[in-house]
Amino acid sequence: MKIAVIGGGASGLMVAGELSQYFDVTIFERNEKCGKKLYITGKGRCNLTNACSVSEFLENVVHGEKFLISAINRFTSYDTIDYFKKSGLRLKTERGNRVFPLSDKASDVTKTLLKNADKCQIILNERVLKIEKYENFDKIEYLEKNKNLENLENPFKVTTEKNVYYFDKVIVATGGKSYSSTGSSGDGYKFASNLGIEIVPPKSALVPIKIKDKFCSKLEGLSLKNVKLKAVIGGKKREFFGEILFTYDAISGPISLSMSSYIGNKKVEKLSIDLKPALTEEQLNLRLLKEFKENSNKDISNVMKNLLPHRLIEIFLEKAQIKSDIKANSITKEMREKIIKLLKDFVLEYDKLYDIEAGIITSGGIDLKEINPKTMESKKVNGLYFIGEVLDIDCLTGGFNLQAAFSTAQACANAIKSEYNKR
Repeated sequence: MKIAVIGGGASGLMVAGELSQYFDVTIFERNEKCGKKLYITGKGRCNLTNACSVSEFLENVVHGEKFLISAINRFTSYDTIDYFKKSGLRLKTERGNRVFPLSDKASDVTKTLLKNADKCQIILNERVLKIEKYENFDKIEYLEKNKNLENLENPFKVTTEKNVYYFDKVIVATGGKSYSSTGSSGDGYKFASNLGIEIVPPKSALVPIKIKDKFCSKLEGLSLKNVKLKAVIGGKKREFFGEILFTYDAISGPISLSMSSYIGNKKVEKLSIDLKPALTEEQLNLRLLKEFKENSNKDISNVMKNLLPHRLIEIFLEKAQIKSDIKANSITKEMREKIIKLLKDFVLEYDKLYDIEAGIITSGGIDLKEINPKTMESKKVNGLYFIGEVLDIDCLTGGFNLQAAFSTAQACANAIKSEYNKR
C-alpha cells in the first residue's frame, strides 16, 4: 500500500515513522528540511509534551476536548515520553510537568523523529498543490502512468509544483496558518475545501494581547512572576497564574498567551492583573501598615520598592492618583485602600490580539465534525486523513499542543494498520 504524508512536521514525521514499518510511505515537505516549526518551539528547546494524567491534559484543551478523548487515552503523554526514550532521546521534566530533551535542543527531537522515519521516501522543496480522489481525475491518464506499477484500488492523485503522484491513502499534516515562514500557510485547508470538507475559519491563538495603555512601552521587557492574569470574556471569568512579560504595546508570557486562546474573537469586558495573588486584601492591609510604620519618613515611592518592581512603581502610583514624593506617614486610610485595590486589580485597557502570523498555534481548521475521532479519517472522503494542527484543535502552553499532534498521529497510524490487518 502506498501512502502519502503531506507535511514533515511533528505529526507528519511520527505517523510516517509508524506506518513505514509496514507500507510504502512518501513524505512531502515544502521546505528545505523537515521539522522547521519544531526547531523554534519552546524557544528552541521543544517542550514536546506534559507529564500529566489524561484528565489534566483535557483540562488544558481549549478547543477539541471531546474529540481528543479517544486519541489521548490510546496514546497518552507518558506514551510519548516512552516513545522518545525508547528511540534514544534523553528527556527531563521541568516546572509545570513540561518535558524537554535533556540537551535543550529542539533539533534532537526532529532527529529522533527522522531516524524513526528513515524507511520513508522524503521529498523536500516540493509543495503539494492539489489532492484529488479517483472519481475526480482521468482514469486513462492514471492507468497509462501506472501500467508498470501495482494498481491502486481507489487512488488519490497528488499534484505538486514539479510532478504528479498516485497513492492509496493520503494523510494531511500541513499544520495551521501561524508562522508562515515555517511553511504553515493553510495549504491543508485548501485541500479539504476542494474535496467538500468544512473548515472552521482560522484565527490566532497563543498570541500576545495588545493593550491600549500608553505606559506599556515604558515597561517593555519587564517580567512579572507569580502574578494572576484575570479577564471577563464574553461574560465568563478566566484567570491564570504565572508569568507576564510586557512588550512595547502588549503583554506576553505564558499566562498571557494562554488567556489569548480563550479570547479569540470574543468581547473582553475586563482585563486585569492581581499583583499579589498570595495575599488577601486583609493581609495586604497589615503588610502596608507595617511597611509604612517602619519607613514612616520615606517617600511612598521608596516604600513601594518592597512590594513592586522599580519600573512599575511610578506608573502604579500615577494610576492610584498618589504623588510619588508623599511621605509614608502621610498616607491616609483612603490612599491605602486605593493601593490595596490596585495591587489586587491592576486594570489594563484591552485593545486586540496580535494577528495570526504571531500565533504559536492556530485556532480553527478542519471542522472536527468532518473527522472520525478514533481514526482521523475524513467522513466524506475514504482514505483521506487529517492530523495535528490542521485540525480545529488548540491547547494551552506547556507541551499540550504537541501531545495532541502525537496522539492524533498515532490514532491515524493505528487505524490504517488495523484496517490492513483485517483484509
